[in-house]
Amino acid sequence: MWDRRKEVLALCVCLTLGACSSVGSYHGPVQCAPYARQVSGVNLRGRAASWWWEARGHYQRSHRPQPGSVLVFRASSRIPDGHVSVVRRLRTKRRIEVDHANWVGGRIEHSVPVEDISPRGDWSLVRVWWAPAGSMGRRAYPTYGFILPMR
Repeated sequence: MWDRRKEVLALCVCLTLGACSSVGSYHGPVQCAPYARQVSGVNLRGRAASWWWEARGHYQRSHRPQPGSVLVFRASSRIPDGHVSVVRRLRTKRRIEVDHANWVGGRIEHSVPVEDISPRGDWSLVRVWWAPAGSMGRRAYPTYGFILPMR
């Protein structure tokens, strides 16, 4: 009986991680880029990681968060297409809350804590709340910065 529980738990963990955008394999109906586009009004297309470069000349870019801005995660082995989140609120100089889709596979999450752990305080490296564990994620994710929507 115990072995069966461990197998089921291991399967659930694998499915959860496989569905998470942080391993890039969930391609269901809820995706971060269309969600961020709809919520922020930043009208960019393509892979989330490409938004930073696509915004050049169209939107202001910054290394300081502002409510409504879009945080652009770089592509990495964990998130091959990158990720985008919309800043909901500023909590401290190094902590914000975002709304985003598909960080946890297929889900839209609101008021998710994100903290800047970059050495220079420029938001180039962050940690993100991981709801399945109920704590800040252990992994560090590189980011480009924030795209500011047109006002």
